[in-house]
Amino acid sequence: MLKLRLDGIRSILCIGAHADDIEIGCGGTILKLLEEYADLHVHWIVLSSEGERQAEALRSADRFLESAAKKSIVTQNFPDAYFPYNGGEIKEFFNELGETIDPDLVLTHRLEDRHQDHRLVAELTWNTFRNHLIFEYEIPKYEGDLGTPNVYMPLSRSQCEQKIEMIIQSFSSQSAKNWFAPETFWAMLQLRGIEAGPHAGYAEGLYCRKLTA
Repeated sequence: MLKLRLDGIRSILCIGAHADDIEIGCGGTILKLLEEYADLHVHWIVLSSEGERQAEALRSADRFLESAAKKSIVTQNFPDAYFPYNGGEIKEFFNELGETIDPDLVLTHRLEDRHQDHRLVAELTWNTFRNHLIFEYEIPKYEGDLGTPNVYMPLSRSQCEQKIEMIIQSFSSQSAKNWFAPETFWAMLQLRGIEAGPHAGYAEGLYCRKLTA
């Protein structure tokens, strides 16, 4: 299996429709990149969070980005589950984002995600950041829309433990949901670890649609 080197990356843009999307989809990837690249600047954008969910999102982002050389955390309050019906306002936000940020790597939702909010975020990411390296992350959910990743980020057990512990501790408002459990997150990491190869152990699955050599 070919290994993609990310040398030269100095800034990362992480985009999540909701509080906890980034952490669940690519939290381990972020932790690993922060360990490997000491001078990273991470832009962290959450588009739907208010009240308790906003407090959780800010607390979690601070924890995940504790070792970042520089971080920028932004939360918005676009109505949850109504992104397609507020597309004009969200598009304007992305336009402003594209004019102010020029990241080396963008982490965002999958285009095939069946959640309407996730899907719109993915579409606007591609519309805004046309000349950037984009990795799409996946979220386990009721719709059963998981795909076949073509990029795998191998993770150590300690990185996985750190990711899961911070998610569970940061988002107590989600604890009543039957899928929001350590077992769910471990299952995803173990499954993608199997697919990543015999020496990976654990991994996050990502999707990359365009690369130039």
